[in-house]
Amino acid sequence: MRSPPPNLDLSESFAGIRICDLSQAIAGPHATMLLAQYGADVIKVEPPAGDWGRLLGPAQGDHCVHSWYYNLGKRSISLDLKTKEGCEALTKIAQSSDVFIESFRPGVAARLGFGYDAVRALRPDVVYVSVSGFGQHGPYSERGTVDSLMQGFSGMMTMNQTSDGTPHRQNMVVVDVLTGLYVFTAISSALFARRQHGQGGFLDISLMHAAANFQAAKIAEFHASSGEPQAFYGPVGYLPTADGGVSISCRKQNHYEALCQVLGRPDLCGSSRFASINARISEHDELMRELGASTSSWQTNCLLTALQTVDVLAEKAQTYGQWLTDPHVTATNAFEWTGAGSWGELPLVRSIGAHSAPSQRRIAPDIGEHSLEIRRELGLN
Repeated sequence: MRSPPPNLDLSESFAGIRICDLSQAIAGPHATMLLAQYGADVIKVEPPAGDWGRLLGPAQGDHCVHSWYYNLGKRSISLDLKTKEGCEALTKIAQSSDVFIESFRPGVAARLGFGYDAVRALRPDVVYVSVSGFGQHGPYSERGTVDSLMQGFSGMMTMNQTSDGTPHRQNMVVVDVLTGLYVFTAISSALFARRQHGQGGFLDISLMHAAANFQAAKIAEFHASSGEPQAFYGPVGYLPTADGGVSISCRKQNHYEALCQVLGRPDLCGSSRFASINARISEHDELMRELGASTSSWQTNCLLTALQTVDVLAEKAQTYGQWLTDPHVTATNAFEWTGAGSWGELPLVRSIGAHSAPSQRRIAPDIGEHSLEIRRELGLN
């Protein structure tokens, strides 16, 4: 097998860039964690009680697993912004930072004395980022929201409805995570533009807009089809086996015919009611029931081998535990075991293009862990 060329190592892409990170929970912290993985100095500014995202699930010490992951590589300083001392310290951090990011409700940062105009007066070329649910303006801007509500608002739950038409929630914080990716992309682009033109600016990024960006093609397709978008092809999706299940995708006619041949179901192709792609789309639920009745007696590995031999696209429907032990995952070093403080060791999926060893990276900080270190750097008592 031909060996691939060496990957770029982007671990120091943002070396020399400082981020003042007041964001909490997942969306903003995900973006700043990525910046840290690519070399930025991220100062996480937390209230004395800490980022409320530290409580998203069972905790060990100062971290739940989500907060451990989304704050990797950062330094934490604890500040009470209702005090003169806290505001003076944040002023010093803002003056030295290339990016200032907050995730308060609209208007809160300004009331604390750290809105865009105030921070720009301290650092004229700052990239200032506000992350919120519905954005800084508009009739819903003051509404509080969370990931599951935005899945409903954006149409994602309806798009993922079950076979009986019930809207279905993704069982992970998908909108928050996606928003973090869009924030990271916007900050990266803003820093590149600043390098070209010497100017910073303001970025208003919302969960609402990020969720829409992720589904933009589906939103357009919904309109183009008068509210009744069709599947691209069929059968596609999950089929049960005797010891688990597989995910299949029959994009072409020959894929479907090969699937029927492997399963010994010639009655489902030829002159049957499922013979055409359009028929398989319109009768998809019934077709999947028929196919599932045939696959349920197969062992997963045997079925995969039989399908992949005839070029039917199919993979095992795995748990995360199975993914962690999958031979391809381990052969490609897709993750590494790394120290996680009170959690012991946890699997850490490698950031794309960042190849520095765990010993060269900071783990996620405890509340205020680097307060004295940062204060000394800024010349504060």
